[in-house]
Amino acid sequence: MTEALGLYVPGESRVHQLHPLTKLTFVGFILLGGLALPGIWTTYALLFLVVAPLAWLGRVLRELVAATWRVALPFAISVFLIQGFLWPNGTPFLGSGVISLKREGLVFAVTSTGRILTVVSSFLWFAFTTRPDALMAALAQRGVPASLTYILLATLQIVPRFRARAAAIIDAQRARGLETGGSLLRRAQGVLPLVVPLILSSLIDVEERALAIEARAFNHPGLKTSLIEIEQAAWEPAARWAAILGAIGFLLLRLWFSLNR
Repeated sequence: MTEALGLYVPGESRVHQLHPLTKLTFVGFILLGGLALPGIWTTYALLFLVVAPLAWLGRVLRELVAATWRVALPFAISVFLIQGFLWPNGTPFLGSGVISLKREGLVFAVTSTGRILTVVSSFLWFAFTTRPDALMAALAQRGVPASLTYILLATLQIVPRFRARAAAIIDAQRARGLETGGSLLRRAQGVLPLVVPLILSSLIDVEERALAIEARAFNHPGLKTSLIEIEQAAWEPAARWAAILGAIGFLLLRLWFSLNR
């Protein structure tokens, strides 16, 4: 059941009860705002004033912070190191000579990290508060092709399914006496017995899913029924249009700043 729901965190909050397309529109609003707004702190303001309150309302703030930190930290470290030290013709901020942090590189790294955090946290907020099957049903009701909805659903499920399968393989190999801990060399020696079963099981899983969706007349044309009923509040269509107009406003604002530089 956990694999089927992907990253979804079960809950009864108001955010969980929102229509999936409403939350998807909010994600688009946040993404365009984070990528289009100029300045260093505007993206962080969007992160703390929009994403964090939405996560708190959905009661997934702790999970969101932990997951965002794990995903974004490697990117943030690489951006700070590469841009900070290798920025061409920058003003030294710390150190001297070739090995010095450049002020312009640090500004770029801070801005880029904020955008990375906004993108990652908005997608994770959506995944934590939206059932994948409900999203698929909502898209199908709006006439989205079944193949496209399946691709989106499979994308949301791929990481949890791989993680669960890898954990099962590790437990099975440990039961057979494989040592997965210890020194770095010993861990490297234990990678191959884990990778090969993971790849083979993934290929088998793809074939089984293909057979399952064909058995359910996935590609059959015509109207299909669903056991899931998607409800929405009366104000949600207006909220979606407001988010769309806000996203367009971000794009126009970005264009205006670009033309007036």
